[in-house]
Amino acid sequence: MPAGDEVMALYRQLVQAIANSSEDVGASFADEARKIHYNEAPERPIRGQASQDECEALRDEGIHVLHLPALKEEDLN
Repeated sequence: MPAGDEVMALYRQLVQAIANSSEDVGASFADEARKIHYNEAPERPIRGQASQDECEALRDEGIHVLHLPALKEEDLN
């Protein structure tokens, strides 16, 4: 198992890869995820903010979401 610094470095790489390959829809995440799921918007990778309740509601609708703890911008460098 990697040490703490290595784990953080790997996590930063993961978060950066997601950020580089997805569209930031901000606080509209839950609405946009539903639109994509119900074919009302083009399918694409998105990221943004959603409350725990919103994430649970999305999962109940069969929409797969992944919650990643937010990192500060300086933690990504």
